[in-house]
Amino acid sequence: MDIGSIMRSWPFKPGQVNVRRIIGDDGLEKIQLRLDLGVLQMETAGRPDGIEPHGHASLLSYYESKLQRHIQRYGSAEGFSLSQADCESLRGEGIMFYHRYLATFVLGDYESAVVDTQRNLRMFDFCAAYAEDENDRHVLEQNRPYVMMMHVRAKAQAALGKKQPRRALAAVRKGLADIEELFRGLGREDLIDTSREMSVLRTLAGEIRDQIPVDPKTKLRRALRKAISEEQYEEAAKLRDQLNELSGNETAGDMVSGEADGLEG
Repeated sequence: MDIGSIMRSWPFKPGQVNVRRIIGDDGLEKIQLRLDLGVLQMETAGRPDGIEPHGHASLLSYYESKLQRHIQRYGSAEGFSLSQADCESLRGEGIMFYHRYLATFVLGDYESAVVDTQRNLRMFDFCAAYAEDENDRHVLEQNRPYVMMMHVRAKAQAALGKKQPRRALAAVRKGLADIEELFRGLGREDLIDTSREMSVLRTLAGEIRDQIPVDPKTKLRRALRKAISEEQYEEAAKLRDQLNELSGNETAGDMVSGEADGLEG
């Protein structure tokens, strides 16, 4: 059927992700992604195209079950492998999940984006471990930093949606450490400072830090150190008194490594 009317009613906008939710003819919610030459429609659960390969939720799930049967029969994974055709099919399926996690991220469904990015990272690991062809073992690795970044961003945004900025910041910091470790393992330390993935996550970490309320005592300690360094002793004395009051008469000297001793003069 000609989809021209759909495309005309929903113009493509270059430079942004054009995505929306609809209710399908089956009464279930679908996700649509507008591309320059058409529309992608995806299921919200299971495989994006709604197909169950060999009776499994996904092709990856099918091959993982084959691996488990192999291990049960032979006692180990030795001898199990993925052909070039297997890997090509898995990569094709991975593209479907890529489109969906991109769409769900834009729609603010971060929990779904976390699931789908983790699924694709699992597929990368599976191909790297069992592909017969060396190229199939490595071709997906160029995409790993990006998928890791999207996974971390989705986790952080999900935590922020639950008013948990410290949890979000912890997720971003771990993501930065994991990607840095990946680059070091590849011998590409230069990418630690130059990659877009690291830059995006560092910016996100800064934005999250700004959302975390500063502890009153920590704020006073910072102000006290600044006043002392600028020799504003009258202001420093006031700050010290406020800090002592909050700290149960704890001496300000303990807080600033003895620098406050000079305030008495």
